[in-house]
Amino acid sequence: MQNRIRHLSDWLSTFRPGVMISDLRPHDLDDYQIHLIANVRSPWQRHALRTAVAYLWRYRSTLGARALGFDPRLTAFWSLEPYPGKRTENATSRIPEAVHAPLLVWATRFVDDFSQDIIDATTLWHARKAKSRVGEDPHRRQKVAWGQAPSLVRAYLAAAEAARRPLPGSAGRPNMSAIARAAGCNPLALSPFATEIAELAATLGVSEYADLDQRINGRLDGRPWILGFRTNPHEVDSLSRMSSLLQTACYIVIAFLSGMRDSEIKHLQTGAAECVADSQGTPMRWFAHSLAFKGEEEVAGVPAMWIIGEPAARAIRVLERLTEASGSPGPWLFIPLGTGPGRGSGARNSNEVLTVAGINLALNRFRDWVNGYCHAHNREDGIPNHDGQPWRLTTRQFRRTLAWYIARRPGGAIAGAIAYRHHSIQMFEGYAGTSDSGFRAEVEAEQALARGEHLLAMIERTDHLQLAGPAADEAHARLSELSSNGVYAGTVQTDPRRFLRLLKTRGPQVYPGHYVTCIFDASKAQCQKTPDGPDLETCQPLTCQNVALTEDNLSAWRSEIVQIDADLTQRPALPPLLIDRLRQRRARILSRLNGNSDDSTS
Repeated sequence: MQNRIRHLSDWLSTFRPGVMISDLRPHDLDDYQIHLIANVRSPWQRHALRTAVAYLWRYRSTLGARALGFDPRLTAFWSLEPYPGKRTENATSRIPEAVHAPLLVWATRFVDDFSQDIIDATTLWHARKAKSRVGEDPHRRQKVAWGQAPSLVRAYLAAAEAARRPLPGSAGRPNMSAIARAAGCNPLALSPFATEIAELAATLGVSEYADLDQRINGRLDGRPWILGFRTNPHEVDSLSRMSSLLQTACYIVIAFLSGMRDSEIKHLQTGAAECVADSQGTPMRWFAHSLAFKGEEEVAGVPAMWIIGEPAARAIRVLERLTEASGSPGPWLFIPLGTGPGRGSGARNSNEVLTVAGINLALNRFRDWVNGYCHAHNREDGIPNHDGQPWRLTTRQFRRTLAWYIARRPGGAIAGAIAYRHHSIQMFEGYAGTSDSGFRAEVEAEQALARGEHLLAMIERTDHLQLAGPAADEAHARLSELSSNGVYAGTVQTDPRRFLRLLKTRGPQVYPGHYVTCIFDASKAQCQKTPDGPDLETCQPLTCQNVALTEDNLSAWRSEIVQIDADLTQRPALPPLLIDRLRQRRARILSRLNGNSDDSTS
């Protein structure tokens, strides 16, 4: 929005020097619209720039004397060019599978395995800082009496010598500020002990990890995942960097496993995660509470609820603990963290959250840290490049990627235990609620792409020449026509959006499924037809005449027969009525596989 307002300001400085926004009149906006038509090619971009002008009127109570003096939507400025219409295709790139899988795995490791060490270190850091603060004013430094400081220093040095623990420091030199912080006194109090500290450092050694001196409990392949945390913010394993990486990991898990937009994630507050359990206390469903903005009339957003996966709920709770340990003000979870030297006091006020650009930068820093860590430890599970370049992550890509996974329903699992088919049901239920997300449109587009790619793969393997079932001949004719249409050649890989348009306008109505391949003819269909084609969820595969069978379909039916046979021979035996129903279904399946149609109710 700032860039769009700046576009208007640049136009004013060039063509209306000295004119303020509050001085604009309708004829000035007419000239601005003519300027947009002449210089901005995209109609959607021109509409976005006109919308930015409308915001100057919408927020007039906040802008005061600087606000626009009239509503531009009631002038010719708004109607000189028609609304270009909603984009029918989502141009946001999804994260490639080879990139997304290790990204989510590493984010989940941070949330589940590494978070406790980072939160403990953050808590310890603030506790060390608090040792030099007393009284009711937490920002007033304690003036430790000279008689008290020596005993604190001697106790710390004796404990380090007894434990044979290195002193805080680097490059062979002890860090006096860190030692004073650990002992709980002012660094000036160490002057009488300079010689003793130097001798002890020569005996015990020094370590940049000794400032926090924390035991690492998180494990990776059975070993501690990190040696410790340094307090130097420029180091790769510094506490400030690790807390930022944990916050980013929480964002990745929440963004992907909730489907929330960036603005909705940024409005998560402490207590946003909710778990609903049954009467026995077993968790049934997890919710996230935030604000929705898109499609809502309220500028400040409306309360909304998302049904999320348990890992996303865990990420929200980890983020709550990290924010609390960092001493960050306000209820928001995605504010700058004030952890470690050089991080300042965190957010300047309770309303400041990380920007989209800040999150995008953090996402790519997370990718770089993971790859650096894997290189340093000779690991092969880093985040690979895509087309020879590191994949540039953005906040918008997570919803897009989630839609793709739900549409494709892959059989594997990411991060060890997330079943995407189960997750798709949760996502659709959540998005049927308070906010118009556009989520189903994304899924439908990806389903169409998946169907087109599947059909082309069938043609390449000549599967369409070996189909069975009552609609086999029609399937052969439709797919042969598709294979002879030269405009499809190579379009799946080179231009998927063009391929999607071609598929919608000229593609055959052939719909691959697990048990059957539907050769859709509305006059014969027995499913609950939709305006665009069949409803495969209500398919009647044993009686419908639109059925064609690929080798994969036949294998699925044969597997069901094997399962039915196992059920019929199990001991103790099933109830007689159930046995009769299973025998009837087995007979109908065999009839379909043998090329006969059974018109009785299945």
